[in-house]
Amino acid sequence: MTLKDICIDPIDRKLLGIASLRLDSLTKPQGSLGRLEEFAKRIVAITGAEMPSLFGKKAIFTFAGDHGVVEEGISAYPREVTVQMVLNFLHGGAGINVLARHAGADVVVVDIGVDHDFDDHPVLVRRKIVRGTRNMRKGPAMTREEAIRTVETGIELAREYADRGYSLFGTGDMGIGNTTPSSAIASVMTGRPAAEVTGYGTGITDAGLARKIRVIEDAIAINRPDPSDPIGVLAAVGGAEIGAIAGLILGAASRRVPVIVDGLISTAGAIIAYGIMKSASGYMFAAHNSVEQGQGIMLETMGLEPILDLGLRLGEGTGAALAMTLIEAGLKIYREMATFDEAGVNKRTGNG
Repeated sequence: MTLKDICIDPIDRKLLGIASLRLDSLTKPQGSLGRLEEFAKRIVAITGAEMPSLFGKKAIFTFAGDHGVVEEGISAYPREVTVQMVLNFLHGGAGINVLARHAGADVVVVDIGVDHDFDDHPVLVRRKIVRGTRNMRKGPAMTREEAIRTVETGIELAREYADRGYSLFGTGDMGIGNTTPSSAIASVMTGRPAAEVTGYGTGITDAGLARKIRVIEDAIAINRPDPSDPIGVLAAVGGAEIGAIAGLILGAASRRVPVIVDGLISTAGAIIAYGIMKSASGYMFAAHNSVEQGQGIMLETMGLEPILDLGLRLGEGTGAALAMTLIEAGLKIYREMATFDEAGVNKRTGNG
């Protein structure tokens, strides 16, 4: 499916009211399960079903890509670590593997832009569009055509996995240096200065942070991305995995599948998707509040509230895996908790 063909209906807000009535009829004080009730209502509105089925198969998509801007010295780790970490994902030894197992989700590792040819592996999906992006400080990171292809690849994967019976998605990433393009996207799409949306990433020094901010400022000045053209922004200062995450969100929304957005890099993908089609935000859950400040600013722009605040900054989809368990808990409360009538419990009648 091409970008021109994508269609996303707004979530059914009438169903939010219907879901609220059921939640208020359950054996508890109204609203006493807090955001779990919010999650349940949103799942009803997203799926369009008054009594949604429990989630069947769940998947966390970890998109991997290399970044030319690493040559500017903006990361504490060398570019080779991207390949090494993808191999770790494939062998099941990374943080995302552990937390996905905890959440009962499959990890789908997607090579969308790594400068390496991997051997066949059951959980590896080869969809390479570029062999790493170009250095955005010297010109566009990708051509417009490459950027479109990354987004369309994400759309195709979302629809393919929905057809295979997956009903809840999470987003993740791997790419040394990718907090720099993500922060650049945050700056362009929110209108905030680079210094306000840029953090320490993998743990660079104060001098490294100052260099990183200068690199982002230079990249924006050289490429002059237009926030009203999100594909242009993605091409100018983005990354292949960021584009694929945007596409996955659009594809999920087109199939009424909820998608949990992880940290800074995933949120950069989300705001590109939001720029392309604002109705997509109704299908997103923000997994957590990253320590990278640009993420919170992008979430605020999209009207999304993070579920967790655990000081996470790993990426990979780890926050999405944790949030997945809470969203599923909210749906189980909605489906399985008894009503006052069913339990023979008297409803509150007084003010005490």
